[in-house]
Amino acid sequence: MSRILTVGEPMALFVAQKEGSLENVEQFNRFVAGAEVNFSIGMSRLGHEVTYITQLGNDPFGKSIEKFLQQNRIDTTYVSIVSDFLTGMMWKQKVIKGDPEVFSSRKNSAASHMSLDTIKNLNWEGFQHIHLTGILPALSLECREMVHELMKQARAKGVQISFDPNIRPGLWPDQQEMIRVINDLACRADIVFPGIEEGKLLTGKQYVYEIAEYYHRVGVKTVVVKLGAEGAFTSTKDETFNTEGFPVKEVVDTVGAGDGFAVGVVSGILEGLFLKEAVSRGAAIGALAVMSPGDNDGLPNREGLETFMKETLYRL
Repeated sequence: MSRILTVGEPMALFVAQKEGSLENVEQFNRFVAGAEVNFSIGMSRLGHEVTYITQLGNDPFGKSIEKFLQQNRIDTTYVSIVSDFLTGMMWKQKVIKGDPEVFSSRKNSAASHMSLDTIKNLNWEGFQHIHLTGILPALSLECREMVHELMKQARAKGVQISFDPNIRPGLWPDQQEMIRVINDLACRADIVFPGIEEGKLLTGKQYVYEIAEYYHRVGVKTVVVKLGAEGAFTSTKDETFNTEGFPVKEVVDTVGAGDGFAVGVVSGILEGLFLKEAVSRGAAIGALAVMSPGDNDGLPNREGLETFMKETLYRL
């Protein structure tokens, strides 16, 4: 299996036990959140080796998150614990359908203080892939500079790069800066995963083939536009195709589905699957993710993934 690198901010996640506005909920269940955490766990459960770069506070949540990563067989060699800043936290509403209300406390968090110093001793030997998102560059200029440097080093080392815009407007000072920075990063990647609404916002285009062409023009080899329940549209210089979504019994929580989708596509590519097969795997993991609470509870191991795909295709 492949060795994968990623970097991000893992947070303590508190999910309401009952429906209703967060201001009225009194009891919560605790999980670990973070787009890159979800990606790391998904890849690890499929048997790939994942190294995670981050910075956590020297507090109960930071210590718990480090243990959680290790329990999920994620390499924490580049996870540092600092005493000057706290671990980020997030609260999420319980909903039956639709997107939940989310509130986060991550300003001045430990992860937001990562910088070039964080990666000064990074050893690239053995890594085949790095996965990045547009979240970390929004946390601070230092984090943004670090992400740029990671992409530069990955390109120089011949390491494949995937990038998920994962836009969080509330983390940016204004929309135009968000669009400029995220597109600048996307153009440095080999694979880009915009959601359909993200793609419209970032490119100013309305149709999937226009969104894909926008990124091809700046050098992106593979563009996979996520269409939610409808599946995905994929474009390379050699082919374009649509992938249907997998049927879902009940949508429990949509957060993390896009990260699961990226897990399926990236793992499939690294394992030598045809691109159509890899994207179909992504759609399957995305479907599994929305049927479970928490951001990464539904991410399957290899046996669970194969069973779900076979049973679903058989029913179809």
